[in-house]
Amino acid sequence: MKARSHKQPKVNVITLGCSKNLVDSEVMMGQLKAGNFQVSHESESQPADIVIINTCGFIENAKQESIDTILRYAQEKAEGNLEKLIVTGCLSHRYKDELQSEIPEVDAWFGTLELPNLLKSVGADYRHELIGERLTTTPKHYAYVKISEGCNRPCSFCAIPLMRGKHVSKPIEQLVTEIKGLVRNGTKEIMLIAQDSTYYGLDLYGERKLADLMKHVSDIAGLEWIRLHYAFPSQFPMDVIPVMAERPNICKYLDIPVQHATDNMLKIMRRGITRKRTEELLGRLRSDIPGIALRTTLLLGHPGETEAEFEALCDFVQEQQFDRLGVFTYSHEENTHAYTLPDEISAEVKEQRAASVMEIQMAISEAKNASKMGQVFKVLFDRLEGEHFVGRTESDSPEVDNEVWVPAQNNYVRMGDFANVKITGYGAYDLQGEIVAS
Repeated sequence: MKARSHKQPKVNVITLGCSKNLVDSEVMMGQLKAGNFQVSHESESQPADIVIINTCGFIENAKQESIDTILRYAQEKAEGNLEKLIVTGCLSHRYKDELQSEIPEVDAWFGTLELPNLLKSVGADYRHELIGERLTTTPKHYAYVKISEGCNRPCSFCAIPLMRGKHVSKPIEQLVTEIKGLVRNGTKEIMLIAQDSTYYGLDLYGERKLADLMKHVSDIAGLEWIRLHYAFPSQFPMDVIPVMAERPNICKYLDIPVQHATDNMLKIMRRGITRKRTEELLGRLRSDIPGIALRTTLLLGHPGETEAEFEALCDFVQEQQFDRLGVFTYSHEENTHAYTLPDEISAEVKEQRAASVMEIQMAISEAKNASKMGQVFKVLFDRLEGEHFVGRTESDSPEVDNEVWVPAQNNYVRMGDFANVKITGYGAYDLQGEIVAS
């Protein structure tokens, strides 16, 4: 067992799951640093006294990854390499009672909204004056900003409300203050995220205020790109569209998860929208915001999805020609509405359907990339990888979308800088190019 010392305790925070979880970890790390702890994020090289695992519990694969990670560090604690192991986040919130008895090496389990109690367990105080301040783990030129917590949507398949609670918006003034602080520290691009960003403001102001929030954020000096994620298609606030069209620092990009395309499946999934209304919204976005890049997410293998429903979804993907697309396979989550339905589609068929959709999308993506040959795009550079600088266009969000690769030889750019890039080559999901004069 390690001998205790009077030095600053070393804490290693491990984050699993989505960008919303990452923001939670960054806030936690800011609080720990203010409490005189040495804090690292997912460090493999530096020994730690305390490990805090921020878990994901969204679908079966994510739950398994979280459990595997907990077991790995439980073994470290059993071998005397850790003084304390703490688990928080969605999986812990949902299953802490069961997990406590199964993994006794964990010292404490906390839910998604128990940060003050977590800090107390390691001897730190929750500092209210730090609201909006955090230790960012992303490259400093971009950051995620969570505009609300929880979700009021009744989607059949989703356990998020069970783990995150009802929708709670952050006040516009608080978000503006937070983003101004990030910009002062060098952030040039902000991703606005939430479980459902289009619901923003209803609880605080009695009406949807996403458009007003985006205007206030757009007015922040020095902020060059603003990107909107997780925009629910049902009851989409149409006043957002002219704001996106008119404001030059709001990216012509929207992440709008449609999940499915037939009226029957949309009804079974409790999405509150029809295919016709979905198509009308997508058409309006494209007509009123010329050049907008639309990203969507689809759910394959939900109970009730027949072969005919799946074929209709494939036709929809082909017709809509989304710029970016991701898929999930259905996970049978207890206490959700869909859990009352028989999960009759085999894992093999779910995976086959997902692969078929991605094959269609790969051809669409490759054709769209081919059309960009010879064009010049403004690119924000994220990293140097091997012999290439790697960046993104306005149409691409970090980690999930396409990238632009520029040979480091005969080109030079600093990370976090913008440059104009002429496209000289392409693949299904990436572009190659060379830096040209402004």
